[in-house]
Amino acid sequence: MFKVLTMNNIAVAGLRRLPRDRFEVASEIAHPDAILLRSQNMHDLDIPETVAAIGRAGAGTNNIPLDAMSARGVPVFNAPGANANAVKELVIAAMLIGARNLCHASEYVGGLTESGDALNKVVEAGKKQFVGSELPGKTLGVIGLGAIGVEVANAALPLGMKVVGFDPAITVRNAWQLSSGVEHAETLDQLFQHADFVTSHVPLMDATRNMVNADRIALMNDGGILVNFARGGVVDDAAAIAALDSGKLHAFITDFPTPEMIAHPKVVALPHMGASTSEAEENCAVMVADNVRDYLENGNIRHSVNFPEARLPRLDAWRITLANANVPNMVGQVSTCIANAGLNIEDLLNKSVGEFAYSIVDVNREPSQELLDEIGSIEGVLTLRNLGKPV
Repeated sequence: MFKVLTMNNIAVAGLRRLPRDRFEVASEIAHPDAILLRSQNMHDLDIPETVAAIGRAGAGTNNIPLDAMSARGVPVFNAPGANANAVKELVIAAMLIGARNLCHASEYVGGLTESGDALNKVVEAGKKQFVGSELPGKTLGVIGLGAIGVEVANAALPLGMKVVGFDPAITVRNAWQLSSGVEHAETLDQLFQHADFVTSHVPLMDATRNMVNADRIALMNDGGILVNFARGGVVDDAAAIAALDSGKLHAFITDFPTPEMIAHPKVVALPHMGASTSEAEENCAVMVADNVRDYLENGNIRHSVNFPEARLPRLDAWRITLANANVPNMVGQVSTCIANAGLNIEDLLNKSVGEFAYSIVDVNREPSQELLDEIGSIEGVLTLRNLGKPV
């Protein structure tokens, strides 16, 4: 029986993926094997030593102490792409909101007190101040071509927009999914040149902090519109406000409000609702629950942000998994231990990424505790699990 601690309200559709005969799931539980969460900040929490996996029902993992979990050999799972459609729809809506001044026009009408013919006259007279522009023929720059960026880029093309994308680390899978009509920018500066709209879809890290800055905003067409549903900090807010004040930017639609943003008349600030749809929450919960379950039961890793993808079909064999520092001869040492114990390796998978590696080893007989202790004592082994034979 695996124990799973939930730290936020996880969609029921996801929790149903953890059958009750194999999993005990609760918001208060001692010695959990895994933790499922959404936005809970874990950086200051005392994470139990029993935790073997953490699943974030969403894409970003800034609220999880990745370095500490990696050092403990604990994979952190997320749900990339599960909320892509929800964010894509909101980005398209944001471009329309900015181009057609929809929020400000609504606020204007909401403040009217006239009625009847007088109201009609005021409405007709007032609409002139909200004249906007249309999307066809405009250029959209998409920073980051992950699951969300690809969906945004592909959706903008049928609207008649010219789309330019930038992502030097685009995956083969996402490249195949990206429409051939999306132009490729060699540099970020090239993406900003002559852009009417720019939207960012990258995680917040040192390399992306303030990547949308004053110098790059200056490269955009006058009256441009910024959209940020990625992370607060990707856009230099002070530079955006200065560009709004000067007229260089027409509008800024952001999911990360600050007091300065809320007070600015050309900003539409939303309450971090990019993925706030029931469908996205269910998709994220289902994806992360499936991957955490597969790891706990079978040792397979899919969609981990700190350990490599590693999936090996189950045989009628005993399975050992280990996470370790990515150092030479680790597999050789493990194989020697197994051979000295008189066991035969039926199948083996070893994957690495950066400083860490992960192995799945299927053996023909049940490993003894002595063997497990010997493997666990190898320098560099972070965690060792004995999963037994498949249920």
